[in-house]
Amino acid sequence: MSDKSENSPLEKMSTVTAHLICAGAADAIEFYKTAFDAVELLRLVDPSGKIAHAGLKIGDSMLMVADEYPDYGSLGPKSLKGSPVVIHLVSKDVDATVARAVAAGAKVVVPVADMFWGDRYGQLEDPFGHRWSVATPIRTLTPAEMQAAMNKAMC
Repeated sequence: MSDKSENSPLEKMSTVTAHLICAGAADAIEFYKTAFDAVELLRLVDPSGKIAHAGLKIGDSMLMVADEYPDYGSLGPKSLKGSPVVIHLVSKDVDATVARAVAAGAKVVVPVADMFWGDRYGQLEDPFGHRWSVATPIRTLTPAEMQAAMNKAMC
């Protein structure tokens, strides 16, 4: 028997999918719906009322979200005092997406600007401590052109 059924959110999973642990997963889900137009596909709630697993869709990608479970070592970035991970979100309109996320409670970490690699780009921290880069491609560069642009920008 297959792990996937015709109606399962697992059908929408890509090879790599982010799984975010949040102190307050229900609030995080509402934030992602408002800020990033996420669509909730699945929510599994344990007997204590905590979200053990939720599946969201943002654009063509899946995002998994769960509450913290300290007894299992499952902690979010606020409990860990930060995270080295940045989730990258491609948007048709980075300025509008960032404005919507800020209105929903995110804070700007890197202001939106045109970047040397060809994107209009900025970074946010969501209210749960997760960092997001948001980008809209504005021009296509070859790797050699990106390297030259980076060298120029870094000097």
